[in-house]
Amino acid sequence: MNDLQEQTLTLAAICQAAHCVQTLSRTGEINEQALEVLLSSIINTSPINAFDVYGNDYSNVKQGLTVLIDHIGNQSKQKDPELTRYIVSLISLERRLTKKSKCMTLLGDRINQSKRQLEHYSITSETLISSLASIYSDVISPLGSPIQVAGEPKILKQPTNQHKIRALLLAGIRASVLWRQVGGKRRNILFGRTKLLNCAEQLLRLA
Repeated sequence: MNDLQEQTLTLAAICQAAHCVQTLSRTGEINEQALEVLLSSIINTSPINAFDVYGNDYSNVKQGLTVLIDHIGNQSKQKDPELTRYIVSLISLERRLTKKSKCMTLLGDRINQSKRQLEHYSITSETLISSLASIYSDVISPLGSPIQVAGEPKILKQPTNQHKIRALLLAGIRASVLWRQVGGKRRNILFGRTKLLNCAEQLLRLA
């Protein structure tokens, strides 16, 4: 993958995490494959490249690519401000995280602890999801204003859904870290919109 493809892929992963959070909070349901892909990305801490983090398969971020195209394209279709808020908030929290070396170290240690649990539990088990959710609560949330997740109150009150949402937000932070590592910057979105859009459409055709 070239730099633009990696930046597009990782930005799509941020979009996918945000979309899954929104869908879960509104409906109480989530695509299990999408959940597994995003949670697995958190514990893949020594990847060959960004593509490896998402299972070497563009279809694993198909929803994220679609969201990305919808939000940076020039279609008349109205953008979703709630989804945009989630995406912007994830990128902002990641910027705060990378400025605090102690938090980065703690994050790595906690993820390694969760990885060890994989010897006994699957990545989508309640145990692992709860473990990843606690990492988000303990390490990421204190960095700034918490991301206010909107949705159905009955759904948001259920502990299982709360854990999934926090774990998905952690996956969004993971994607944001990757995005910055492969050269992603806010100005790329503002001034390189056409290149990103064309690349996203290209990758979507391969999905």
